[in-house]
Amino acid sequence: MTSTSLTPLSETIKVDIGICTYRRPAVVATLKSLFEMDIPHGVSLRLIVADNDAEPSAEASIDKLRETSPFEITYVHCPKSNISIARNACLSACEADFLAFIDDDETAPREWLSEMLKTAQETGAEAVLGPVTAIYKSNVPGWMRKGDFHSTFPVWVNGDIITGYTCNTLLRMKAPSVEGRRFALSLGQSGGEDTHFFSHMHAAGGRIAYAEKAVLSEPVPETRASFTWLAKRRFRSGQTHGRLLAERKPGARRIAQVAIAGSKVLFCAGFALLTCFDPVRRNRQLLRTALHMGSVSGAFGVREIRQYGTVEAT
Repeated sequence: MTSTSLTPLSETIKVDIGICTYRRPAVVATLKSLFEMDIPHGVSLRLIVADNDAEPSAEASIDKLRETSPFEITYVHCPKSNISIARNACLSACEADFLAFIDDDETAPREWLSEMLKTAQETGAEAVLGPVTAIYKSNVPGWMRKGDFHSTFPVWVNGDIITGYTCNTLLRMKAPSVEGRRFALSLGQSGGEDTHFFSHMHAAGGRIAYAEKAVLSEPVPETRASFTWLAKRRFRSGQTHGRLLAERKPGARRIAQVAIAGSKVLFCAGFALLTCFDPVRRNRQLLRTALHMGSVSGAFGVREIRQYGTVEAT
């Protein structure tokens, strides 16, 4: 760990980094990458590990890491196999000005936190998102590698980021749109809890900025390197999006929402047919089809499919 120069954000800035983990030994590599980060002058850092397993399976590894950690590590056992409970445990344990989230299978470069804080300082935004670059194994399908279907980037709507994700984010904890906000427990095993959190934060006046240089990397395991997994994930994302829109569009307006999503299903499916000999373009359109099908499902209130917890571990 070394210090870097950054225009002072205030007299002393406290930052907590939350890492939610569930039976994933790779969390050790994640934490070790954080140990090597460049920390701006005037910034103090603490790490919070929220173990979501029924048994405190990560505790021994975390205790051992304390011997070499340059930062305080707080371990929280929240045994419900529900990612929202783990994320909320990080929020509740946070005593800092900022709380960052990083996944337990990601690694951070030395400049990651500096870039996130720099963007927070320059924009004054209540939340900052960074990109996550997927690392593919050599045996993944060529179309998947070429199309880079697993990397994560923000989505802009009319020049604005209106929702976000927790795999690479920084929250300004004292902001009115963030303070006291929690992740939805009902979405803790399906996914979509982050979309729900950031969408409501944005609706409450919270601004979301993008730190392009704050890049994290994430290996793609074999269990996720398939079209089926991608399609299920897109469908679930569509369900959450459709349900959130439906909350704001009751009655006849919801019918219009379903009609628009349905027309997008037909358009994307037709375009997939036209590009059937180009696997990257074809599969991208098929995944968009799954997304809009999920949106139709969510508009009708169908519960999101379960993706995490014991299913994810298996």
